[in-house]
Amino acid sequence: MERMPDSSADQGPRASGAVIPPPEEGAKSTPAKPAHAPAGFGVWVRDLIISLAISAFIIIFIYQPVKVEGVSMMPLLEDQERIFVNKFVYRLEPIERGDIIVFHYPRDPSKSYIKRVIGVAGDRVRIEGGQVYVNDEPLDESYVPPAYTDAMSYAEITVPPNYYFVLGDHRSKSSDSREFGPVNQSYIYGKAVFGYWPMDKLGRVR
Repeated sequence: MERMPDSSADQGPRASGAVIPPPEEGAKSTPAKPAHAPAGFGVWVRDLIISLAISAFIIIFIYQPVKVEGVSMMPLLEDQERIFVNKFVYRLEPIERGDIIVFHYPRDPSKSYIKRVIGVAGDRVRIEGGQVYVNDEPLDESYVPPAYTDAMSYAEITVPPNYYFVLGDHRSKSSDSREFGPVNQSYIYGKAVFGYWPMDKLGRVR
């Protein structure tokens, strides 16, 4: 039985005596294309650069990580706790009572303090035996446990325009407006918004 040719074999020219002419002398051969790095690597580098740029923008202009030093804001914030401060928020909204702000210490602007806003411009603030009054109303301060209170009194003042009366939550361990008076808005540079270390304190700062 005659064998049929394999249909998958090369079916190119098979003329007997056919010759492929050699390249002409002096003809230039096409150079091999250089190998390129995988496309995925370039995309990864691009994404990395974009991510770093966004992170730098956020840190420089919006959020700043800071370390709390001292116990004046306990039990809310502990010594050595790490938090993020929003440096942009007060361009969009006013500073309000209850905000936790970060500001340059008026007597030494090279230092930063973190306190709670108690009174805003126009408020009348006084303290009688540790009880804070704002506009003659006793302030409900559930964030100050009994163990953190003191019996200090402070004569009534009216908070001037563009100033804020601030107190630390740990009243017996805090240097605040009872000592250095209301803080000018120009010294305030951010609002504490989020704790990120230690992990058991992870969450919003309020």
